[in-house]
Amino acid sequence: MHSVASLALCLALAASTFARSAFVQDEAADIADIPWQAQQVGEAEHMLYHLIGYDETAEAPEEGYRLLLVLPGGDGSAGFRDFVRRIRKHVLDERWIVAQLVAPVWDAEQEIVWPTTALPHPKMKFTTEEFLGAVIDDVEQRIAVDPDHVFAMGWSSSGTPVYRAALSKDTKLTGAFVAMSVWKPDQLPPLKQGKGRAFAILHSPEDFIPIRMAEEARAALEKVKAKVHYATYTGGHGWRDDPYGKMRAALAFLEENHAVPPKRVREKQ
Repeated sequence: MHSVASLALCLALAASTFARSAFVQDEAADIADIPWQAQQVGEAEHMLYHLIGYDETAEAPEEGYRLLLVLPGGDGSAGFRDFVRRIRKHVLDERWIVAQLVAPVWDAEQEIVWPTTALPHPKMKFTTEEFLGAVIDDVEQRIAVDPDHVFAMGWSSSGTPVYRAALSKDTKLTGAFVAMSVWKPDQLPPLKQGKGRAFAILHSPEDFIPIRMAEEARAALEKVKAKVHYATYTGGHGWRDDPYGKMRAALAFLEENHAVPPKRVREKQ
């Protein structure tokens, strides 16, 4: 367990360094027009997120806003806010809002950035899967959301939690985008639950995380009849080689191949 935790900490530090150094631009010229609000789920003081791209004065899409949940890699902190705002600016359109989850810090000894049911932290009060589900519910209470387009995006330290959430039996997610991440099927729900669900995987052959993990993820998900978009990029661990273009391609695939929301599945039964 200690070696797994140490690996997760190394991944977090590496991804944090790359993401924080990427896309340093003039905020006034680039993202000043992308609104954001700090939000909290109910009374849960550790369930914090940033709601990005929502303009209360704008007319909402008839079918509701499409929702992208972003679990940042690295340390998962609030410091990724402007990076995520740039994702909203350069990757998505006006139909989308973004919820950037802020990784809870439970104590000074915590090594796992995004603890899960399979890889918990002793003092956590909720898992990342529960956090993600609670944020979806909270956004739905505030804003009309299109249930066909509820996607999650994670990279590096947050890859496995996104896989877990997307493979959960009753998830509201209809698509998942995972980049530069490990693939640990022993830490995931039954893969057969991925049948008919949509995944986008992005990895660099030069990454210190072996590309075979991304290839194994692709093969395992396709074997259970999930719909998978697989792409590579050059440069190693981090957002490199036309990252916004790669993000757009991944999310366009999810838009075209998204799963049917659980409620609608039940209605058809």
